[in-house]
Amino acid sequence: MDLLSILLQAATPAQGGAAGYSGLIMMLLIFVVFYFFMIRPQTKRQKEIKKQRDAMKAGDKVVTSGGIYGKIKDVKDTFVIIEIAENVRIKVDKNSVYVAAEDIQQAAESK
Repeated sequence: MDLLSILLQAATPAQGGAAGYSGLIMMLLIFVVFYFFMIRPQTKRQKEIKKQRDAMKAGDKVVTSGGIYGKIKDVKDTFVIIEIAENVRIKVDKNSVYVAAEDIQQAAESK
């Protein structure tokens, strides 16, 4: 048998109209699983990162998406100025800056 005939046989309802609904229910079930295991956790994580970025202030330790560690010196609307060494400052887009893991651990321990 070729692949087309196998697919056509699988698509024809074996027990009247009930098989048509089982395919629809299966697709709905797959969507629900994707939502709860992939989409929902990702949106929660994005909201958490946005909340952390909005709460950034001068003196916070951060890491850029490129892996540069530093301390925030100034926060503007779309960018931050980070000091990565003594008197070495860089201007970085706010969307590529994350709170350093050590600060997150300290905040969790203080609660």
